[in-house]
Amino acid sequence: MKRKALFFDIDGTLLVDASKELPKSAALALTEARRAGHLVFINSGRTRCLMKDVEGKVPVDGYLCGCGTYIEAEGKALLHRKISAKRRWELQKAILECKLDGILEGPKACTVQTGVSHMDEIEHVKNVVYKNQGLASADWNTELVDFDKFCVLADENSDEEGFLKILAPDVTAIDRGHGLYECVPTGYDKATAMEVILKRYGIAREDSYAFGDSMNDLAMIRYAGNSIIMENHAKGLEPYATFITKDVEDDGIAWAFEQLHII
Repeated sequence: MKRKALFFDIDGTLLVDASKELPKSAALALTEARRAGHLVFINSGRTRCLMKDVEGKVPVDGYLCGCGTYIEAEGKALLHRKISAKRRWELQKAILECKLDGILEGPKACTVQTGVSHMDEIEHVKNVVYKNQGLASADWNTELVDFDKFCVLADENSDEEGFLKILAPDVTAIDRGHGLYECVPTGYDKATAMEVILKRYGIAREDSYAFGDSMNDLAMIRYAGNSIIMENHAKGLEPYATFITKDVEDDGIAWAFEQLHII
């Protein structure tokens, strides 16, 4: 059997969205895949510091983090795309001046603006999504934050158009809907991260498998030789999918492995 490289989104793909649990069937399937000689990688929009709820649960060969801005394999960093200090200052101040809010995501910590946000959604994310993730805070007007990518939220009071123009030279904004943008240095995404891994291990693109469910998985779903989406998925992924599996809580990972003869 030819060696394959398997790439997985986390939430809604490997972990059940509500509980953040990894089903036993998925853990067993990943273990069997690695035992068969295949490589398993997390390929996530999350930065490296947000891997706590998969480390120890998911047997993997490496982490592709921050939409391709950080790649780790064999316990070593293979790539780390950093935003310059000057540009980070500009971005921090632009978020505030354009009346958006969000989270600055770095390899060691994710940072919010000091104080209570003027957006209820941001407070919800801080208190629920990042509750156990060691979220930091800083005054973005006076403290330079270390971040590789970021997410911002716009509302009716935001200068959304003006902010996107400020990003345009070197940052790509992924529209997640409802005013939410995931912002990544231009030229980096989940597909470029896959390409680095395939070249390093000499694995052909047709032997790559990408598993995802949301629109921030689009780049890897389009790039992979074999693209698997979960039953509950963003409709924009469908034109590029080669297989639709069951949801993760319905043993979708194990079922896909069986149907596609991965193990």
